[in-house]
Amino acid sequence: MHFLRGMLSGLFVWTCVSLSFYILGSIPVIKDSFFAQAFIVMIVISFYVFLAAQFYYKKGYQTNGMIVGIIIAGTALLLDIFITVPFVEIPNGRSYQSFFSSPVLWILVLITVFTVYFYWKKNVKIH
Repeated sequence: MHFLRGMLSGLFVWTCVSLSFYILGSIPVIKDSFFAQAFIVMIVISFYVFLAAQFYYKKGYQTNGMIVGIIIAGTALLLDIFITVPFVEIPNGRSYQSFFSSPVLWILVLITVFTVYFYWKKNVKIH
């Protein structure tokens, strides 16, 4: 496996999702509705993850898509632990527990893992 490339893909996805929430939080119509923001992010994350999977598999790697999806999601979760929660969530009055017990987070993780898996099934030829 090529962990560095998978972790770079995870960094890309985390950055895009973080920027999406930041931008959506600045739009007057939906800035006060976490569920509206989350719904939009649940849609666009598939695009981000698709691009991350393209980047990972560009070199011809054949690693199982479920494993790559877990690496990408795991990298994003680690970045959430060390950056998102302490620098965004806690200053806004939330906690690690509230962040990691949110069903939205785990739905986004599942979308990530299964998007990479389906990309792998459709686009990667196993020799």
